[in-house]
Amino acid sequence: MWTGGVYGAGRSWAVTAACGVLLMSLSACASSPDEEHRRPRGTASSGRAARPPAPAPMADRGRIPGVGERIRRSVPSGSGQALVVYGDGENSPDSTAVFYVKEGSSWVALGRWRGHNGRRGWAADHQENDLRSPVGVFTLSDAGGVLPDPGTRLPYDQGRSYEVPGSWGEAHRRDFYYVIAIDYNRVRGTPPNDPTRPLGQRKGGGIWLHLDHGDGTAACVTLPASGMEYLLRTLDPDRRPVVVMGDRARLMG
Repeated sequence: MWTGGVYGAGRSWAVTAACGVLLMSLSACASSPDEEHRRPRGTASSGRAARPPAPAPMADRGRIPGVGERIRRSVPSGSGQALVVYGDGENSPDSTAVFYVKEGSSWVALGRWRGHNGRRGWAADHQENDLRSPVGVFTLSDAGGVLPDPGTRLPYDQGRSYEVPGSWGEAHRRDFYYVIAIDYNRVRGTPPNDPTRPLGQRKGGGIWLHLDHGDGTAACVTLPASGMEYLLRTLDPDRRPVVVMGDRARLMG
């Protein structure tokens, strides 16, 4: 498990680096229509209702589907919530995120959304500016964004420092309305745009979950607004939430 900091020299504009998108060859930035989610017991619904994902075969219910033994060993034993980002391919910017909760000994899927990852795909050894998202298991500890706290139990840092530069264009204006820091090369317990990188600048950082704009990113993982709102209202620090992410082949390897 890596822990650490954010991409950029200063907090105010750290958001313009690793979470920035490759602005050339940008496609339409609308949220993907291929999304579905259902609310867990005792929570309010957000977004449109949709058919829940099919349950995994009973023999596999004690394991997170599509995650092999090597990656599975990195999931903390006490974790009860896992967002698994299944990349379409090693060099693909497209992915599907599925949110699982542990009920007894079984992992149950509660939400599923199409989204994006690094524009050039995935890297087992992520480096700054490689335009790939890191493969691995990372905790989810801190959140923030342009908009006020939507009711999350995570520490939430709201402010204009998350606004994107006007030069990025209208398509990206909403990118950081909500963000959840992925604990890769950052200090847990700090705002998502804190610039500290314990592993050094070369290893990149500032990798977040944030709103989808319809194409790949510099390293972040994106979800439609309904998915981000759902996660912010559902993630529970007491359940030690993690993100398990990578292309499908590496996740199973």
